[in-house]
Amino acid sequence: MPGPAGYVRLVTRTAAILAWLLVALALHGSWRLFRRPSPWPPRFLGGVARLAGVRSRVAGTPLRHNVLLLANHQSWLDILAIAGASGSSFVAKGELADVPLVGWLCRLNDTLFVARGDRLGVAAQVATLRAALGGRPVTIFPEGTTGDGTTLLPFKASLLAVTDPPPPGLRIQPVVLDYGPATPDVGWIGGETGVRNATRLLARRGTIPLTIRFLDPFDPAGMGRKQVAAETRQRIEAAQAGSCDQAGV
Repeated sequence: MPGPAGYVRLVTRTAAILAWLLVALALHGSWRLFRRPSPWPPRFLGGVARLAGVRSRVAGTPLRHNVLLLANHQSWLDILAIAGASGSSFVAKGELADVPLVGWLCRLNDTLFVARGDRLGVAAQVATLRAALGGRPVTIFPEGTTGDGTTLLPFKASLLAVTDPPPPGLRIQPVVLDYGPATPDVGWIGGETGVRNATRLLARRGTIPLTIRFLDPFDPAGMGRKQVAAETRQRIEAAQAGSCDQAGV
């Protein structure tokens, strides 16, 4: 449990996030009032990442339209940081839709919920994702869960059904998230709950460095979802290995 100083950081950061939520909702509402597309949900998420202590550095150029971002996954902080850097919406497991506040915030950012056990509804889910890919970026974490940040888990090609075949003009852009020396801290320690993990990170001393590397995009036409998963994994692994070499690891 956090000590006295940790509790002060937890309360201060939580209060700042709630204040930022009120400001962002007001700005979002004003955009919607004039029937304009609102940029504020992803900006809000990016602001939450910074208020939580994340200091992001972006390398490479994120595509803004007709792109599926595929990233390695370590923490709930990943979603906040990618949204802030790219304006992306996300594909998430269906259970999140029913989580108080979290589900509502996900919907504001046009999250596409996937019911993984609903085999009969797969076609409808893929159709919804295809329609979304014509606009702002969409991010999928092909590992399907969070890892420890040191190795990549197997990529689940089933999550990439939308690329088989891909919508016309779609590009795949691999994304590498690197928390550097903070990597052991950001993940889930033991069997901690989501609330406990968030509490620990918000009470954490100092900042959390994060490098978001947007790698070169590629055309998935004619590849099939298994080859798309394999190609993306290979590119992310190569980028991670290059980062380790540069750091002298």
